[in-house]
Amino acid sequence: MGISIIGKAVLALAMVAVTGGSAQAKDPVAVIKTVKGDITIRLLKEDAPKHVENFIKLAESGFYNGLTFHRVVPGFVIQGGDPLGNGTGGPDKAAMEKAYGGKIPDYIKQGPGGKDYTLPAEIKAPHVDGAVAAARLGDQVNPQRRSSGSQFYICMGPQHFLDGQYTVFGQVTSGMDVVKNIRIGDKMLSVTIKEK
Repeated sequence: MGISIIGKAVLALAMVAVTGGSAQAKDPVAVIKTVKGDITIRLLKEDAPKHVENFIKLAESGFYNGLTFHRVVPGFVIQGGDPLGNGTGGPDKAAMEKAYGGKIPDYIKQGPGGKDYTLPAEIKAPHVDGAVAAARLGDQVNPQRRSSGSQFYICMGPQHFLDGQYTVFGQVTSGMDVVKNIRIGDKMLSVTIKEK
């Protein structure tokens, strides 16, 4: 004898209650393996779904493997994800096609100069300690606040003056000691996605 429609509804409500009122799946988790140790990041798919998808696609394609942290400001941020290693680069067409299996989504556009790719702003989450956010060009040349297709930074301490200006798409859950020990030129050995 199968479960009745009412029984299925009761079971579904019980599952929601057990999961804390949310039937949504868990956020994806990324692990950045560095020369100094691992940084584990919960990716905020509800706040920034396009950024999370893009980060996962690039990570799974191997894009970040071997790239460096090119900017380190103690007590502020570390920044990486630039294939040029100097803060001016991003993924080119070949990298994006590799990440997306040959078909780049329409919302991903070429940035100023027509070479690197950008994502639409998804500005929502605040810049708390350990926030992971997408870098971008300034408002003068980027009034839509589109994000870099690959560069990101990790906050060392709350940086609320950045709220409302940049897309936060992740939160460090372990490895802040590693973040604080990163120096310019330290490599991301790999970025792997543990949960999707």
